[in-house]
Amino acid sequence: MKRRIFNRALAASAAALALLAGGTALAQQKEVTIAHQDMMVPWRYALVQGEIEKATGYKVNFRMFGGGGDVIRAMASGQVQIGEAGSAPIASGISQGLPVELIWILSDIAAAEAMVARNGSGVNSVKDLKGKRIAVPFTSTTHFHTMVALEMNKLSASDVRIVNMRPPEIAAAWERGDIDATFIWDPVLARIKGNGKVLITSGDITSQTGKATFDGIVVNKEWAKQHGEFLAKFVEIIAKTDQNYRANTAKWTPESPMIQAVAKISGAKPADIPGGLALYRFVPAAEQATSTWLGGGKASGAAQSIAATAAFLKAQGTIQTVLPDYSASVNPTYAQKAAAAK
Repeated sequence: MKRRIFNRALAASAAALALLAGGTALAQQKEVTIAHQDMMVPWRYALVQGEIEKATGYKVNFRMFGGGGDVIRAMASGQVQIGEAGSAPIASGISQGLPVELIWILSDIAAAEAMVARNGSGVNSVKDLKGKRIAVPFTSTTHFHTMVALEMNKLSASDVRIVNMRPPEIAAAWERGDIDATFIWDPVLARIKGNGKVLITSGDITSQTGKATFDGIVVNKEWAKQHGEFLAKFVEIIAKTDQNYRANTAKWTPESPMIQAVAKISGAKPADIPGGLALYRFVPAAEQATSTWLGGGKASGAAQSIAATAAFLKAQGTIQTVLPDYSASVNPTYAQKAAAAK
């Protein structure tokens, strides 16, 4: 999906404008613009049902964006107060001074991204990739986790041949036998699994290293100071919808209103959505509030993952600076309130 790839740096002037516009433009109004993408996430049901508006009394303007980089740029310009983005664009935006904070882990990517070796390539483990050709979309979450997977197995980038390909190009190269492995997401992932072996998933890497990739919700800090009650209710609604999915997964069928709502926003076929949702992990509020994710300050899993992602982006030449501490941009307050509201 486009959302996983960050398309270059933000202009410093845009970040400065966000300080002026994002936090104050709607400060005295019960109105908010929320940027979303085509992600398959449970809270689309709450979005379609208008639950946010009903619970808060706010006028909510939902805007669809094609990728996390686009969302971050819109927040930098002050057009958007709340946005969905992947961990790579979030890391890039924060590193370049964008005044936002991460308040919710929308989804732990878990098994939704995986490294797969093509049958006949002679690769049965990550260690076997030495000298092999691996295709990934550069500066994506899978590119980041490819480098982590190699490091875990005492391999470096020079030990393999990493090539930059977009997902459709990866699918075509796979069919031709031009590549030995890839680290990719659906729909290409589902397609290649029939002729390949999963070596490791993003969930495996996260559990073994703590370097998670995730989709999150970020908010303009200045705007958040004046709209805390809205954000608490917003996150609570998302948390409850996630809980509904976790507790009643079997009821989320292609014909159900919940899956129909996800289909409406994502554009995916209803029949494909239950399987797609199952690849992700939707983290409970109580867990998000701990140091595993948003809690714990500098030691929080989210802060450390953002730092590791930023270091990767700098190595790729996408950003110039890695901050010494990302915890100032990770706020567990709303997850804590959502956990207490159960």
